Amino acid sequence: MTILSHKLIHSLSARYYKAYKLRAELVDVNGEVIAGGAGRSRGERLEALAFSQTNAFSLQEAVRWGEPFVFYPSRGIISWVAALVDQRRVHGGLLGGRVLASGSNRDEIASGLIEQGLEPGPAGTIAEQLPEWPAARIKQAALFLQESFYRESGWKPVLLEENRVKAMQQRHISEAIEEHKKTGQSGYSMDRERILLSLIRAGDRNGARKVLNEMLGAMYMLSPKLAVLRARAIELMGYLTRAAVEDNPILEPLIERNHQWMRKLIVAPDFETLSHVLMQALEDFMHGIYARGFNCYHPHVGKILDYVALHYNEQLTLDQIASKIGISVSRVAHLVKQHTGKTVWQHLMRVRIAKARQLLESTDDQCSQIALATGFCDQSYFTKHFRRLTGATPARYRSSFSGPVPASKTAS
Repeated sequence: MTILSHKLIHSLSARYYKAYKLRAELVDVNGEVIAGGAGRSRGERLEALAFSQTNAFSLQEAVRWGEPFVFYPSRGIISWVAALVDQRRVHGGLLGGRVLASGSNRDEIASGLIEQGLEPGPAGTIAEQLPEWPAARIKQAALFLQESFYRESGWKPVLLEENRVKAMQQRHISEAIEEHKKTGQSGYSMDRERILLSLIRAGDRNGARKVLNEMLGAMYMLSPKLAVLRARAIELMGYLTRAAVEDNPILEPLIERNHQWMRKLIVAPDFETLSHVLMQALEDFMHGIYARGFNCYHPHVGKILDYVALHYNEQLTLDQIASKIGISVSRVAHLVKQHTGKTVWQHLMRVRIAKARQLLESTDDQCSQIALATGFCDQSYFTKHFRRLTGATPARYRSSFSGPVPASKTAS
């Protein structure tokens, strides 16, 4: 934990206290408080010790869900923890403090603390002094703590982002399974495959993800056996690839990429992994199709769009593209417009915005960082074109993907 700056934690704790009148505490991977506890009373130290095991479990759950985890360290008391992860390494967590659920009985809370090893005096004091909070404020404080830390530290929580996507997908699949149980359906129609392909063609990533999750739920209802699920997943990828190549032969390189994903599907050890691999394959598949477009048959056009897709984050010029492809600048502009109906600049903007949407959905990077990462010279220029192509500002687009904090679980 020495890589965490004391100045950073102190600054973050001060801002958090100013906003919510609670003190954030740094815990290690075992749930033990190691900072932020200066000046605590003996009762508070006993309280921290009593809750360390609960803190450790809750930290594991925060990592698992990829989001702050809300939990009950004792009867009627609510706390939350944000995992501190850099890349894929867990370094500990930040406890957001403790509050009471609305309408709590403070005598019962004191009794619960005594049962966990606190002396009656400190237990009564803690039960009396803790504020009562509604669920919405708890969620707000938990997200504030996590987002503030990653914004100030510059850490990249890759593991959290991956786990959050997995958890979200599993929730969507579970909802689809429940819906199929209610309606009595035991599979999905071939229309769903065609709808999925149409959404991919349109570049509608969110719509495609939703339909794929519904299909996965239907596949599970039809047969939960892993071998059958694996065969159906491979069959679905084969259908999408075949339809894409039939519609546009220049997309033939997708066949090799499809083989790579199929190998991963074959060795997936369970349904959760299988679902995640299929979603990753879909993202890769959509990027390959969206970058090229469905209407470009000319080999030079394919090379041009490939180059744009690979170098979208650079300050590309027609001269640079023409030099790489080996044709004149005017020929580059004419071929792309003739075969796709769009200019090179329009394709470049589409690829940049598609990548920006992906980063807004899957990372906590600031909009200014995403603007630079996707090739825009400044944030205002990025915002202008993002709004033009999506109908929303980057900030509003990201807010539409803020999922709920995982449901509280008792862990006492």
